[in-house]
Amino acid sequence: MPAATADHGICPTMPDRAYALTPDALRLMDTIARTGSFAAAARELGRVPSALTYSVRQLEESLDVLLFDRSSRQARFTPAGEALLQEARRLLADMGAVAQRVQRVASGWEPRLCVAHDDIVSSATLMELADVFYTQGMRPGDAVHGTQLRLRTEVLAGTWEALLSGAADLAIGVGTALPPPAGVVCEPLGTVEFYFVVSPCHALATQGEAVSDADLLRHRAVAVADSAQRLDRVTVNLLPGQDVFTVSSMAEKIDAIARNLGCGYVPEPMVRAHLAQGTLRRCHLQRPPYLAKLGYAWRAPSSGGRAAMGLGLQWWLKQLDSAATRTALIERHGA
Repeated sequence: MPAATADHGICPTMPDRAYALTPDALRLMDTIARTGSFAAAARELGRVPSALTYSVRQLEESLDVLLFDRSSRQARFTPAGEALLQEARRLLADMGAVAQRVQRVASGWEPRLCVAHDDIVSSATLMELADVFYTQGMRPGDAVHGTQLRLRTEVLAGTWEALLSGAADLAIGVGTALPPPAGVVCEPLGTVEFYFVVSPCHALATQGEAVSDADLLRHRAVAVADSAQRLDRVTVNLLPGQDVFTVSSMAEKIDAIARNLGCGYVPEPMVRAHLAQGTLRRCHLQRPPYLAKLGYAWRAPSSGGRAAMGLGLQWWLKQLDSAATRTALIERHGA
């Protein structure tokens, strides 16, 4: 007697249906749908109609479904055929994308690149850089790439954390008060002066003399929450015991101050238009001016310098080599 075989729910003699879904079979379905008939599809594929019909029948037998309605002269799909056609086109697109991705990785371009930036960095300038990055290959001589770019906004220590945790490949707008950690390169981006501002309706708006810390303590401050989750969060220019209204972005902070919900330090470039229009008013404090020195940082390869990095990161660092780009990232803010 023949040895017994284990029954796992699949007949041992039944061909695996997945094997029938070869790239050629998927292209066959797509070509028939596009051309509208078996004969036209055969011509496009360079095959005789009888061979193409035989391939379709083999596919139907392997899947144990009827893919085409034979009652029509046209290549009319059954519901099962329509479902397979949609999946075939999706799979063909996925296979093409994978092939391109492998070629791009082999060419030195990263599959994905994440750029973390502090909230006070100019989003307009970042979008312009992203636009140029995505149009690489549109001009003669440019290298074509398919790197998926991600921009993520962070605040204070959160920008460092994104880089150090590996979530980001490049961090723009990091604080440079302390030396960078081992294995990280940090270059200067520029210096941002912060103004202490209030609404024109605020009590401090009409105070003629420089404001002391004792005066500030009597008024609510508006602060942007540090986005770090693991690193120690940074608190800047807040007094012990001061009432604080916390928001999630510098844009919200400026809006809150303009609505007379509190007062606080903001980057001068971000409120330049507000000050000119009179929607915010600058207060002079007894404490010294607040200047923030910012940088941009990335993880250094173990050897080879920039040449050992992915071409996407090299591209961004090349843009940051430009003084005009660095200035725009700090200065270019709307109202």
